[in-house]
Amino acid sequence: MTETNNLNSTFQDVSRRELRDLVRTQLQMLLEAADLQAAKSILVPVQPADIAEAIEGLPEAMHALAFRLLSKDEAIEVYEYLDYSVQERLIEELKSQEVRDIVDQMSSDDRARLFDELPAKVVNRLLEQLSPVERQATALLLGYEPNTAGRIMTLEFISLKENITVIQALERIRRLANASEIIYYLYVTDAERRLTGIVSLRDLVTSQPEQIIGEIMTRDVIFVRTDTDQEEVARAIQRYDFLAVPVVDKQQLLVGIVTVDDVIDILQEETTKDIYALGGGVQSSGDNYFQMNLMEVARKRVVWLFVLLITNTVTGTIIKSQEDILTKVVTLTAFIPLLTGTGGNVGAQSSTVVIRGMNTEEIRSLGTWQVIGREAIAGLLLGGMLGIIATIWAYFLQGRIEVAIAVGTSLVAISVLASVSGSTLPFLFRMLRLDPALMSAPFITTAVDVVGVLIYFNLARVILQL
Repeated sequence: MTETNNLNSTFQDVSRRELRDLVRTQLQMLLEAADLQAAKSILVPVQPADIAEAIEGLPEAMHALAFRLLSKDEAIEVYEYLDYSVQERLIEELKSQEVRDIVDQMSSDDRARLFDELPAKVVNRLLEQLSPVERQATALLLGYEPNTAGRIMTLEFISLKENITVIQALERIRRLANASEIIYYLYVTDAERRLTGIVSLRDLVTSQPEQIIGEIMTRDVIFVRTDTDQEEVARAIQRYDFLAVPVVDKQQLLVGIVTVDDVIDILQEETTKDIYALGGGVQSSGDNYFQMNLMEVARKRVVWLFVLLITNTVTGTIIKSQEDILTKVVTLTAFIPLLTGTGGNVGAQSSTVVIRGMNTEEIRSLGTWQVIGREAIAGLLLGGMLGIIATIWAYFLQGRIEVAIAVGTSLVAISVLASVSGSTLPFLFRMLRLDPALMSAPFITTAVDVVGVLIYFNLARVILQL
């Protein structure tokens, strides 16, 4: 216990990252020594999110053992912070009653997101174990389309009527606060539950006790519908700096709210997915990439690598077909990697800024052709600057001005091609309802490699008069 007390006394002096690493290391050491009482003690002053990360860092065999150290209330909080793969593993390893207690006490939106990740057989079993109220709430959320406001909203909110007084509203908040996910915004509805206004907790506490809610509420309410895409919901909360946004159905009835913590998760998931995709077509379903099975990792990554393999085969075939010119001017071969590599980088830059602009709606005010034209000019400028340097470098290496001009001119043309491809393909794939981030990278590489090599050899033929 002395060791545990020393550890607890150091918590004030370390950063959050150091604390999480320290907790994970000490927790693993104590579990390996079978000192469960000391292991339980070091978790007492630690935040639920940090405990979840410490458990995720343990060997898989220790996950359930570490989780059982927590009290029931702590376990419910910590469970919601765990990665879905760890949550699923714990469901398989914990006793049925433990699972029921945890899942039944989860917030409805977190439970629905968990069920999205679990096999249907496990979901059906868990649904049967839920209380009637929670089962109905979960079934309601699962009835909406994935990745929509209806699927990610929570049903735990406080609504008020226009005709009640401030003092009555505050009394209602005191009574329902523990059952609500957020109390800073109160939503006003009519007799039929239609959303008519919103009032903040600050407005309530600064108003006169006998004032009517209808007198102090804001009637111009920003809301989303149950079928609104979750990314659009995230942008709405981000744009207006909300802590939560109300969700209404087709009849304008208030059915739930989406809170900022869920939006942060959505933005992180979408950003991660786009980065993985831009990094070479790695498909991400939302799982923690570094906790996935290696065979699954290989399966996800091999698809586009196979596409690139085929592309390189085509490029090789084109180069082979140009044996006559390569036989006469062997030095042309030395610059092929430079041209295709530069073109690939230029195309990747263009696609990245366009896809980012699509996600953040920064290019909404610009038309498609204006964006493509802008990137084409950028490609021309980049190609011009790089082409001058490449021409000088090629002449310095080979001593032939014709070869140097062929290399520099080709680099300009390939840069324009890459910029146009990088800015056009995301729009094309979005129009075809395909993921621009996932599809653009391999197709840009294909276009630059194949067409770029053709441009290079044809320009060389003209300039060298072969």
